Amino acid sequence: MDLISLFQQTLETTLPVFTMVFIGLGLRKIRWIDEPFVHTASALVFKATLPTLVFFSIIKADLDAALNPRLLIFYFSATLASFALAWLWARWRVNHRDRGVYVQGAFRGNCGIVGLALAASLYGDFGLSAGSILLGVVILSYNALSVVVLAAYHPAQSLEWRRILRDILRNPLILSVFAAVPVAWLDLQLPEWVLTSGDYFASLTLPLALLCIGATVSLSALRNDSSTAFSSALMKMVILPSVCTSAAWAFGFSGPELGLLFLFFASPTAAASFVMAKALGGNERLAANIIAITMLMASVTITMGVFVLKGAGII
Repeated sequence: MDLISLFQQTLETTLPVFTMVFIGLGLRKIRWIDEPFVHTASALVFKATLPTLVFFSIIKADLDAALNPRLLIFYFSATLASFALAWLWARWRVNHRDRGVYVQGAFRGNCGIVGLALAASLYGDFGLSAGSILLGVVILSYNALSVVVLAAYHPAQSLEWRRILRDILRNPLILSVFAAVPVAWLDLQLPEWVLTSGDYFASLTLPLALLCIGATVSLSALRNDSSTAFSSALMKMVILPSVCTSAAWAFGFSGPELGLLFLFFASPTAAASFVMAKALGGNERLAANIIAITMLMASVTITMGVFVLKGAGII
């Protein structure tokens, strides 16, 4: 396959996802969707349609292929390493007040929406099923580590660790994974009407979530805290994905497994990082800027990453 054909194939994978994001940005600009719509739709996705998508993706999966302990362990280890590297850099280059927000923005990716959408676009059912199981590791590690680093720079905050742990374990995505794995493992057959209705409902997830992400991007916010935000975005979108994907390849991952890891490593900063920064007294404006910059960068960095990895023949 020549380079032009390969690049066109890469665009066919990434452009549909990012086109939806930019449509959301445009619809918010012309006021066809507004903040109440985004709030309601985001809640619907998080609490209902995305857990449904995760559940049905797993029960239809070949668990022997999708449930890969080696992949899960590597991703968790790489997340810890990314977290440590971002924190070390922040201690050297970022002012004390902003370090927690900087670190969270640099390691916490939007795997549940962007990563999963790209995995589905690139690898179909395997991307959805393996990515859904990997989300369990993502949710637990990202939430716990974010609390740790944000609390470290705001010691006056009163943190109820029992409540935080309870909220993580009650996360709808975690519950959907826990519910789906036994169904898939025991090969239980659900009625056809349940499967069809579930597919209808789950199909709302990715377009609705991507529109909401686009609608929350604030271009005007980028004028503030630009140097710190751009530094965190560069760490999130270029440095850490390059290091972690190279390490995965060195550890023997290739093909769809390596592609899935790259897409999760390279996902833009999660919108939830803004909510957590605000809740724990962090610089919420900086958090919003990092989210916006990484989302705008993602259409270029992820497309080029997939192109390079495909050109090298390793995914």
